[in-house]
Amino acid sequence: MMQDAWWRHITSKIRFVIEKQGGFWDVSWQLAAIMEELGELSRVLQEHQGIRTNTSKSNEDLEDKMIMELGDVFFALACLAITLNVNLLDALERTIQKYSKRGKS
Repeated sequence: MMQDAWWRHITSKIRFVIEKQGGFWDVSWQLAAIMEELGELSRVLQEHQGIRTNTSKSNEDLEDKMIMELGDVFFALACLAITLNVNLLDALERTIQKYSKRGKS
């Protein structure tokens, strides 16, 4: 399946980057990194929604920050998935199936 090839490709790229930096962190540190990245994403989204003062020079800068923070969250989740030997795309597919069945009689 195409998504399996994509996940293997992404996993390979992430492993290359992480290995150059000394290897994957312990799972508890990875979870802390995910929480940190979610906090940073939350801050940017609050700026976007006008809840927090916008520190960006323009809306384009703010949109770029959102993209980068979403990427950081995905990267941190992917690192955890790799460490746990979980195909993140398979996990996402299962969740989509679970939610698509909700509310059906």
